[in-house]
Amino acid sequence: MSERSADKGVHELKVSAVVEETADARTLVFEVPDELSERFRYRPGQFLTLRVPSARTGSVARCYSLCSSPHCDDRIAVTVKRIADGYASNLICDTVAVGDLITVLEPSGSFGPRELDADVLLCAAGSGITPVLSIIKSIMVGGRGNVVVLYANRDRRSVIFADVLDDLTYRYPGRLQVLHWLESERGLPTAAAVEELVRPHSGRDWFLCGPAGFMTVVGAAAHALRVPTTRIHTEEYRSLQSNPFDKPIHTNGNTPLGDVAVVEVDIDGETHILKWPKHTPLLDVLLDNGIDAPYVCRESACGTCVCSVKQGRTRMRQNEALIDDELALGLTLACQTLPESPRVHIAFDQ
Repeated sequence: MSERSADKGVHELKVSAVVEETADARTLVFEVPDELSERFRYRPGQFLTLRVPSARTGSVARCYSLCSSPHCDDRIAVTVKRIADGYASNLICDTVAVGDLITVLEPSGSFGPRELDADVLLCAAGSGITPVLSIIKSIMVGGRGNVVVLYANRDRRSVIFADVLDDLTYRYPGRLQVLHWLESERGLPTAAAVEELVRPHSGRDWFLCGPAGFMTVVGAAAHALRVPTTRIHTEEYRSLQSNPFDKPIHTNGNTPLGDVAVVEVDIDGETHILKWPKHTPLLDVLLDNGIDAPYVCRESACGTCVCSVKQGRTRMRQNEALIDDELALGLTLACQTLPESPRVHIAFDQ
């Protein structure tokens, strides 16, 4: 077992299958023991964080989206695409085999629809199809919504899940439409071309996942079509700057007593009253006090540490995960939140 396997949220899962999707992409299917089934309940569009061994640093952490659906797949699965000079992706694609044990964090992330009965537009490029496939299958099986997918790739050989998408389109002809964009045939997608292609579906919620250049192009098309920002949801690929599998290091006692608020925190059925230094993020305060708050990236991107401000005022140093409507409801990110009133009441009730 992993040294930290007893820690809340950190577990070892056995690989039950490795599927070669393309020459550069592998899907890892995991066995989840019955006693961990509740821990690994997930929503379409979420991801797992994998611990990848490293001779230089001990390990690195990488987040990979779940391609499986909680509505129709018995086992959870992530898809990893090989990246040129990418240490973790190449190691996984080259060496992971059936029977291997991999240390993972529980499912996280906020990308994906809140309900499955609404019509959506899904835009993906390359391995960005991974969470999109989870959403497609979930809406088809678990909801009544209609789905249009714009999927960009270099060429036909690089289309991940090509057969799965063809099968789903055949099974749900009135509800699912996949628009393939192949660079080998049409060149790189442009904002104008994307605008024309998706115009009939622009009134839906948009979900975007792919490389930065693709996201920029699709974002420009959405802007040209005057799609409200509240209807545009993005999942970005980025490397974590910290390793959630390492025990965090905190500093205590360096803030003057006069610069401290009091926070009441409701989490896991318990209430804690804590001192909150005004220049220390809430997540650090919770971890310093031995409270196992949820987190992954600590960089405002994943949304795992979302919580509600019930009373008092707070501010975030940065925010990449929450949209305006969620902020209006009082949601905040513990990893970025600082107090702005003497007393604050926070609840982890999401």
